[in-house]
Formats: sequence, C-alpha cells, structure tokens
Amino acid sequence: MRLFLKPGLLFQMHPVLKAFVCGSISGTCSTLLFQPLDLLKTRLQTLQPSINGSGHVGMVALFIRVVRTESFLGLWKGVSPSFARCIPGVGIYFSTLYKMKQYFLSDRSPTALESVFLGISSRTVAGVCMLPITVVKTRYESGKYGYESVYGALRNIYRTEGARGLFCGLTATLLRDAPFSGIYLMFYTQTKKVMPQDQFDPALTPLVNFGCGIFAGILASLATQPADVIKTHMQLTSEKYHWIGQAIASIFKDYGLVGFFRGGVPRALRRTLMAAMAWTLYEQMMAKMGLKS
Repeated sequence: MRLFLKPGLLFQMHPVLKAFVCGSISGTCSTLLFQPLDLLKTRLQTLQPSINGSGHVGMVALFIRVVRTESFLGLWKGVSPSFARCIPGVGIYFSTLYKMKQYFLSDRSPTALESVFLGISSRTVAGVCMLPITVVKTRYESGKYGYESVYGALRNIYRTEGARGLFCGLTATLLRDAPFSGIYLMFYTQTKKVMPQDQFDPALTPLVNFGCGIFAGILASLATQPADVIKTHMQLTSEKYHWIGQAIASIFKDYGLVGFFRGGVPRALRRTLMAAMAWTLYEQMMAKMGLKS
C-alpha cells in the first residue's frame, strides 16, 4: 500500500479518482485472498442433485475434491476474470459512492435510509458496467467451460449468444448486488455510529471498522443469498432461461426451497470478509490522503 501512497501524483488526483484508486487496490487484495471461497460457492450451487437424494456434498468435501482433482491452485480458477471484474468494479463502486456522498450529503453522515439508497445506486452502476466480466467469471469457476482467456471468453460468448449472453442474469445480479450493498452500507454506517470510537486507541480503528464490516456482511449475505443462486444458474445456462421466473421455478423443482441457499456458507464467508477488508483498506487509504470516505 505504501508504494501507491508515496508518489505525489496520487495526491494530485481529483478526489473521485483517488476514491477509484483506493477502491481498486482494496478490491485487488480482497479478491486474491478470498477467490477460493467464491469458487466453492459456485460449485456448490451448480452440483446436480442425486436421484436418491443421498449425494449431498458439503463445503469441506468439495474443497478436498477440488484440491485432489485440480490441485491446490485449482481453488483460484477464475481469479483472472475476478480481477478483471473486481479491480475496476470496486473502483467504480467506491468512486460513485464518494461522488454521490459529496453531491447529496456534503459533510454530514448518511441516515440509515440514505445509506441504503447510496449503496444500491453505486452498486447498480458498477454491476451494469461489469456484468459481462461477471458472466465470464461465473463460467470459469463452474469448471464447465474451456475458456483460455477473459477476452477469448467474451468474444466466444458474443459470437455464440450475442449481447444477450454477455448480459444474461442482469436482473438477478442486480437483485443480489444492489440490495447487498444497500443493506451492508446501512448496517456498516449505523454500527460505526453506535460504536464509541473516540474511546478506542486510534491504532484499533481499523480493527473496529473490520468488526463492523463483519456484522454488516453477515446480515447482507443472508438476505441476498437466493438471488445469488438464481444469478449463477442463469449465467451458466443462458439458453435455458429466458427470464428470471423460469430459473426460480427450475431451482425449486430440482432442489426445493433449500436450493436457494446452496453455497450460502462459502458465499457469506467470502462476501463478509471481502467487504470488511475492502472497506477497512479503503477508509484507511482515504484517511492517509486527507479525504473523508
């Protein structure tokens, strides 16, 4: 992080660009660390149900299977599209959020409802911009596609499925990401207000912020898990589902109600830890540059 803060160029940037850079750096770190959890989540959501119902596979068993059959580094399959999605995507999210805060709130803290609005709006902008990369990332992680590069995957999808294939699952993605960000930001900001941070040693501030992020992430993950399952199925078999209702009906038929919560544990772990780390790093970096996050 010090490498990015030393050059005077960064300090001369427009504040929105600073927010973009800080968000991108925080997104890079958290993506690299927690990619295995995302892969396990995708695999759990798309495991075919057994005929006799005895084929349940847990997260630990799947972890061992992936390591045995694809090597330990196989857990990072899909990290290239994850980087291609998260580095600019998190930057877009934080810079949009920063700009909206400056425009609508000036120097005051957002209320709970305003936090929901800010989180949903910022994530919608980032989600729409990065959706084609999200489709590629999901297909990489599933292990069902033989794409050799992100660019090659984008070209293949466009050639065989058209623009619709690049933006398949848009509704489900926004129903997952926008509420997650809104709920997360609401609980995160409100929890920080409740915490008596002026009574803590300043050195503990990052740890306190991280704890607030963990709490907010767990609640937001639980609320948006069904939308994540629907999104995964729509992006892996775009030719099968023409609208979100078909995906919902198919998942319920094959897996029952519990099917909408498959992969919930690794997703909750990844989204919670990733969001908490991204926000903690982002706020620390913005503070070093004299900007209020």
